[in-house]
Amino acid sequence: MNLDAVRTFVAVADAGQFQEAAAHLSITQQAVSKRVATLEGDLGVRLFTRTARGARLTIDGQAFLPHARDLLRAEERAAASVRPGSRALRVDVIGRQLAPAALLRDFHRAHPGTALDVVTLFDADAALAAVRSGTIDASFRAVTLPTRQLPDGIEAVRVLHEPLQLLTGPAHRFAAARSVAPARLAGHRIWMPGLVTGTEWAVYYDDLAAAFGLTIEVTGPDFGTEPLLDTIADSAVLATFVGEQTRLVWPADCDLRRIDLHDPTPVYPHSLIWRGDNPHPALRTLRDYLAARRPGPHEAGTWRPEWAQ
Repeated sequence: MNLDAVRTFVAVADAGQFQEAAAHLSITQQAVSKRVATLEGDLGVRLFTRTARGARLTIDGQAFLPHARDLLRAEERAAASVRPGSRALRVDVIGRQLAPAALLRDFHRAHPGTALDVVTLFDADAALAAVRSGTIDASFRAVTLPTRQLPDGIEAVRVLHEPLQLLTGPAHRFAAARSVAPARLAGHRIWMPGLVTGTEWAVYYDDLAAAFGLTIEVTGPDFGTEPLLDTIADSAVLATFVGEQTRLVWPADCDLRRIDLHDPTPVYPHSLIWRGDNPHPALRTLRDYLAARRPGPHEAGTWRPEWAQ
């Protein structure tokens, strides 16, 4: 059904005259008549009876009018769902249990009137492509490229340095430790089957392993978080790394320990990336909120890869 014809029908019904409807729509009276006639032909009924005073709805016209208004409202909702400034702010958070999701939840608590559409994309390449195309408005990522090497029009700023923790089961050598220096993990088995070569998190952990002489195992299929936790809990030799703000929930009979890393503390560098010409008003609000929490250029006692300095 032609929505311009439906809009014209509603305008005539509201105005009661073809001429007045034409003036409201900024088209000719002939165009109004043609659109109404086309709609009547599509529906197979007469919608108006012409009178000396203008146009009067027929019984069929009266029956069709509320549905016509519903069609136009649906059109506006559909357009608003993708129109910058009226649709929700779309933000990629990598994973809903990770630190960027917590940052975004805190932002929404501070600005509850901001409509958000939270998505999870696979890696930085997919996120950059989505930001460039306008499919999403922003993404939280570790940016492994220098800022000057980002694609044209893409901007990025560091928003969080998240400390890493060691996750072990109760029988692991370090299970009772309050903290562990990363260098002491050399020779111990760190198991991270979710590392995918070429992703930004794989680059980070490769650099971490090289800096402290660690061996990170990626063998075996990645069955997800719960099987990983079960394996770590039952093992006396396997451990893994998690972010301090990563939300992990395990059954009561699954005994796991989160151990801080110090001397130094490795931190994962989360950045917000966006397109510089994105007009969405909520994007500026999000950026201002994150700017107030932004980490300093260097934090004593922490470690970051060279690309995150």
